[in-house]
Amino acid sequence: MTTTLALATALAVLNSLALGGLLVVWLRNYRTFRTPMTLGLVAFAAVLLVENLVAIYFFFSMQSLFAMSTTAETAVLAMRGLQSVALAFLTYVTMQ
Repeated sequence: MTTTLALATALAVLNSLALGGLLVVWLRNYRTFRTPMTLGLVAFAAVLLVENLVAIYFFFSMQSLFAMSTTAETAVLAMRGLQSVALAFLTYVTMQ
């Protein structure tokens, strides 16, 4: 595994942890308030969590797919990085 792909994997793991925390908070809020907005946040977190877990699986199982192109690896890392920044803001605001 290249350094770029290892960093992308690490970011996907961190994103998964943040999404797990958000999912717990939003599920608790949904049980309390029963609003469609909170249910939407639960669904958002669940779908994004599944996406990150699938990405981690593919990073480990299909390394050769990414190894053919350093541009693809860099793009994957950049997208994981942007997702991490977005989740950091969302986690900060949610935990306030």
